[in-house]
Amino acid sequence: MRSADLFRLILLAAIWGASFLFMRIVAPALGPLWTAEVRVAVAGAAMLLFILARGKSMHFGTSWRQYLILGTLNSALPFALFSYAALTLPAGYSAILNATSPLWGALVGAAVLGETLTARKIAGLLIGIAGVAFLVRLGPAQFSPQVLVAAGACVIAALCYGIAGAYSKKASAGIAPPQMATGSQLGAALVLLPFLPLSPVRGEVTPLVIVIALVLALLCSAVAYFIYFRLIADLGPTKALTVTFLIPLFALIWGAVFLGEAVNLNTLIGCALVVLATWLVVFQPAAAPKVAA
Repeated sequence: MRSADLFRLILLAAIWGASFLFMRIVAPALGPLWTAEVRVAVAGAAMLLFILARGKSMHFGTSWRQYLILGTLNSALPFALFSYAALTLPAGYSAILNATSPLWGALVGAAVLGETLTARKIAGLLIGIAGVAFLVRLGPAQFSPQVLVAAGACVIAALCYGIAGAYSKKASAGIAPPQMATGSQLGAALVLLPFLPLSPVRGEVTPLVIVIALVLALLCSAVAYFIYFRLIADLGPTKALTVTFLIPLFALIWGAVFLGEAVNLNTLIGCALVVLATWLVVFQPAAAPKVAA
């Protein structure tokens, strides 16, 4: 892996880790669907202006299906499913299930893209999930049909990310990563739009909420998705999805720095497991040179 790709992976995890702090402020006021819609709509509009300012074309006439499908799989449907699960499951459970995204990405990549599913890669994915478990410190949840349905929603959302990564790689021929990232956000905004009446604004929309919502959209969606789709193009969907292992790590770092949240032994163990998992999945050993007979 190039140092530039590693930098992008860590930067993306840091940005998406910070998004948890921003959503704490925005979601209670706007509600889950409006938070998602504002995030993707503002991000998509800003990204579109950036693309047009550079004199590039989005090729909506030929690529609108890819944008709509990817927006549904990578943003609209997962956001809605995780929002639904949050009504029942503790946040730790959702984070653990979200961390299965690279595993789904590896399985879908092997089935659709012909990627090699090595024992090293599978071990790294499973270690990463264990690391996230230590980081988020699972809370108690009594088994019930509602809990089972909510957990299923999280699994489907994680599967959507895995499918979206493979679809992006397979359908990106002729579509540059910036255009694919922009189109996916615009597609997600269109998909979510009809469902907004089902989730009315929940609280007071203060100037602080507006500012944080803009930061969430412009930094955690616009900038982040430009980075993410570049990683998919350069590294492939499975390696790009390992960012989900690092997101809880940075969320805890930002929480400790800005909110004074405690760091305990589980945090240290989880950090070590997450770093090990990322190394196992991303840094594949070089093939041994062939020796002439």
